[in-house]
Amino acid sequence: MYPSGKTVALETEPVPEYGALMPRDVLGAERSHLRRAVDAARQRLLALQHDDGHWCAELEGDTILESEYVLCLHFLGRAGEERVRKAANTIRKKQLAEGDWTTYPGGPTDVSASVKAYLVLKLVGDDPSTPHMVRARQAILDAGGLDACNSFTRLYLAIFGQYPWSKCPAVPPELMLLPRNLFFNLYSMSSWSRAIFVPLSMIWAYRPFCGLPEHAQVPELQNKSGGPVRPAGGSRRERFWGCLFRGIDVFIKTIEALRIRPFRRRALGMAEAWILKRLVKSDGLGAIFPPIINTLIALRCHGYSMDHPVIQEQMRELERLEIEADDTLRVQPCMSPVWDTTLALNALLESGLEPDHPAALKAARWLLAKEVREPGDCQLTAPDVPIGGWYFEYQNECYPDCDDTFEVIKSLIKVRFTDEHEAKEVGAAIERGKKWVLAMQNPNGGWAAFDRDCTHEILTYIPFADHNAMIDPPTVDITSRGLKTLSVLGMTRHCSSLDKAHLFVLSQQEADGSWYGRWGCNYLYGTWLALCGLRALGGNMQEPRYQRAAAWIRGHQNPDGGWGELPLAYDEPQKKGHGPSTATQTAWALMGLLMTGDYTSAAVRRGIAYLLSTQHADGTWQDESWTGTGFPKVFYLHYHLYATYFPLQALGLYEAYRVATGVPEIDTAREHVA
Repeated sequence: MYPSGKTVALETEPVPEYGALMPRDVLGAERSHLRRAVDAARQRLLALQHDDGHWCAELEGDTILESEYVLCLHFLGRAGEERVRKAANTIRKKQLAEGDWTTYPGGPTDVSASVKAYLVLKLVGDDPSTPHMVRARQAILDAGGLDACNSFTRLYLAIFGQYPWSKCPAVPPELMLLPRNLFFNLYSMSSWSRAIFVPLSMIWAYRPFCGLPEHAQVPELQNKSGGPVRPAGGSRRERFWGCLFRGIDVFIKTIEALRIRPFRRRALGMAEAWILKRLVKSDGLGAIFPPIINTLIALRCHGYSMDHPVIQEQMRELERLEIEADDTLRVQPCMSPVWDTTLALNALLESGLEPDHPAALKAARWLLAKEVREPGDCQLTAPDVPIGGWYFEYQNECYPDCDDTFEVIKSLIKVRFTDEHEAKEVGAAIERGKKWVLAMQNPNGGWAAFDRDCTHEILTYIPFADHNAMIDPPTVDITSRGLKTLSVLGMTRHCSSLDKAHLFVLSQQEADGSWYGRWGCNYLYGTWLALCGLRALGGNMQEPRYQRAAAWIRGHQNPDGGWGELPLAYDEPQKKGHGPSTATQTAWALMGLLMTGDYTSAAVRRGIAYLLSTQHADGTWQDESWTGTGFPKVFYLHYHLYATYFPLQALGLYEAYRVATGVPEIDTAREHVA
């Protein structure tokens, strides 16, 4: 690592849009290495645009997806299909030399992922005495065996007779009956947890049994301790609430064993109705993989036949998540077309694409068609919230999110429609989106992803809440994106909403100058967005707090000139900013430095040189490490287009500065080896 050195005062220049700095004659004449790199990346991104105007690249997760897919197909009586064999090939391919599986490349052993992978490989016929199975078994036992798995994995194992239901956490469907004015009710948990919980509660109520062949049984993975492995220690608060909720769990199971369940039929009916209502205009329940799987199993338990239209439709949604390549099959956790499209559009515009370019207009029209126009769960949890916003997937009408909405608004603002009617439509959609996100602001000034005031930390101690996603608190990254977008709309710190948001972001800065990133990995992501939002709101980047952030970024540059950070930083904050260089995280770091007025330092020049020297001939970059975050410490993502539009955006912004200020060209070879 390079030492940060002392903080230096850097000349602060405005951060203009690309087009404002690059006259048409300059754009046409400049053919530098930097310009060629920008042009190549832009042309590649334009080539990837679909005919209707949108972008959608692969969204990759870990092997839990393929494992659960195979187990679901076995439950549905489809284990003999070719897709099962191909999914098993993917699982084998991703096994590490030590025998285990992880949740991200370079990560530690994940016992839940490893147990499911081992079970699937036995199910498809892998001999447990072969070397790869022996290594897998030993790695699982070293990690604690079946009892060390998370609650969702243990519930899955119970379905297939490999774990006792009595040792699984209670997920009672009667929670559906609790009124919303109680502290704990269905809507006090996050939107994604609701979508997982409701069908899972039906599964828990029915306790289905789907037998496995004798050769697929996994008693050899049973932990000898006789009970679930729980982390020791914790604060007094954690111990108190953990003990209380475990006591409630025991009470619920006792009542269940005595068959005292007078409201069970009503609760199951409400759960069924809740699910069916949210399948309309949606790519499956919640438009994400876990709820779709749970819905299929739950409705089959509830009596739905395999040829029922709902079952058939959910199977089609599940199959749409498949990606076949050679002799393998990968399963995506969901699709990301709205997110990909708005980020790609923004990167293109910030790299010099004309705002009335046909590709930009097509993308904007496609995004307009994805605006939410019907009420969803956010209107149930916060009745004052108007209808509006944008979601992440192709269809997910019940669940718009603030991150997508902010980014869509920001990109739509930059597009120039010459047709007066279309321009008015865009303006009206932007105004509706603005009203929606302002209504979704939390009392502390921050914005969360899908929910407002979903911050009851006590709920995270519930036994089935170990997926680390029970609540949806405000985050710096989303709030900072909001500061940028709303400031572009003309709002200033004099607006109470932005003043509160501004104070929220400032309050979250850590002592070393960095900010935590919730939805991207990790402090590089959070710090870039925080600096972007705060500068857009008029922050003086010469202030010590901002220069401290710049020094933190410069101090974590790798010897090759790039930046990187592994998801391990979520578990071990002392590892923040450490990891092999990636194009994506290098772009985040560079844009963070640009926001502080630093576009001439050695760190910036070397970062630009890193991107220029690692670009592929087709204009793209490739990241080996994953940079997306699903649920910190639990589930991570690899957005396959991140390494295209973020470097393009960073290079485009830097090129704008360079041409406007006369900064000399980058000597790629010299800077890269410096």
